[in-house]
Amino acid sequence: MASLNVGNLGEYLREQRRNAQLSLRQLADAAGVSNPYLSQIERGLRKPSAEVLQQVAKALRISAETLYVRAGILDAERDLNEVETRAVILADPTLDERQKQVLLQIYESFRKENGFGVDDAVDGGARTENDRENDSATGPRRTAG
Repeated sequence: MASLNVGNLGEYLREQRRNAQLSLRQLADAAGVSNPYLSQIERGLRKPSAEVLQQVAKALRISAETLYVRAGILDAERDLNEVETRAVILADPTLDERQKQVLLQIYESFRKENGFGVDDAVDGGARTENDRENDSATGPRRTAG
């Protein structure tokens, strides 16, 4: 797993909060975290958990995966395409929230079918390049049916 770069994360969060025209207190309330804790995250003094990042992302209406990459929780190179795809879907103003969630579920089901997906994100990116090469050599995982 990559090391946390909380300074960069904090700057990015502050920029996103300002773009959303939210005060620190408003974002803290919306995300369900304390105002001082959020301030410490923005200043690079605290390393937030994935759960806190998810709450903040939801409050800012941005992709949690983008914050995970910024925080070093997801490997940026390996997961960049997935993160970008999710971010584009979530940012599309022509889709309502239900449509976005359905589209993300379909996208994730195709990734799983091809041997990538939730398991990769859940284990914190612990799969090695060797694991992925083995997947490529043996082909996508298939289920009986």
